[in-house]
Amino acid sequence: MRSDARRNYERILAAASAEVAVTGADASLEKIARDAGVGSATLHRHFPTRQALLEAVFHDRVEVLCAQAAELSLADWLRAVAEYGATTRGLAASLLAPPAPSGCETMLSDAGGALLRRAQQAGEIRADVAIIDLLTLVNAVSLATQDGPEAIRLTTLALNGIRP
Repeated sequence: MRSDARRNYERILAAASAEVAVTGADASLEKIARDAGVGSATLHRHFPTRQALLEAVFHDRVEVLCAQAAELSLADWLRAVAEYGATTRGLAASLLAPPAPSGCETMLSDAGGALLRRAQQAGEIRADVAIIDLLTLVNAVSLATQDGPEAIRLTTLALNGIRP
């Protein structure tokens, strides 16, 4: 990427991160372009869809969350995912948006899938539970408790139902 294109990309990403933090996944793309000091066409050249922009906004933070999977139990990791989704405006809604799995959703599925397999092998979780079931559940809790403190408590209640 040329240096001016790289600068535009970084300015768009910074403006998008700030705007999504305030207004969520439905942030105005026109406002993001204005705040970044670029035209709408430049924004769309770097991020052809809203989903592509949201993926870039959330990617690094989701990557850190996935790295934590190596240190946590399945239940603790899912509570962390729920809390993060509830307190990060736009994340839970953006994970539901695409018809195909997004990059963030794939990262979460991979990290959580390994935890789920270990928990199932240890007999801690029913064999008929899939990681997409758990991520959908946690995402629903995040949407229902957005900006509220209830995500961890509700996730814990829901997780009790997946034990054998």
